[in-house]
This record gives sequence, C-alpha cells and structure tokens, in this order.
Amino acid sequence: METMLSAYVLMWPAAVFVIMTVIARGFAKDVREAREEGRDVI
Repeated sequence: METMLSAYVLMWPAAVFVIMTVIARGFAKDVREAREEGRDVI
C-alpha cells in the first residue's frame, strides 16, 4: 500500500513537468516564428 501511495504522489510532479515542457516548447516555437516574421508575440 505504501508503494502505491508513493507512486501516486510522485506521479504528479512528473506529469506537471511533462505538461510544462510541452507548453514551453510550443511557446518557444511561437516566439521563434514571430521573430522570423518580424512581429510581436503578443
């Protein structure tokens, strides 16, 4: 039981890391494209 609880608790930081990585990569791509086109991101 303790192993399952530990896995459950440790799963959330890993999930957040993956989601934040996907968001950051998408944002970096948008910034790169905007810079190449000479326009603002926002």
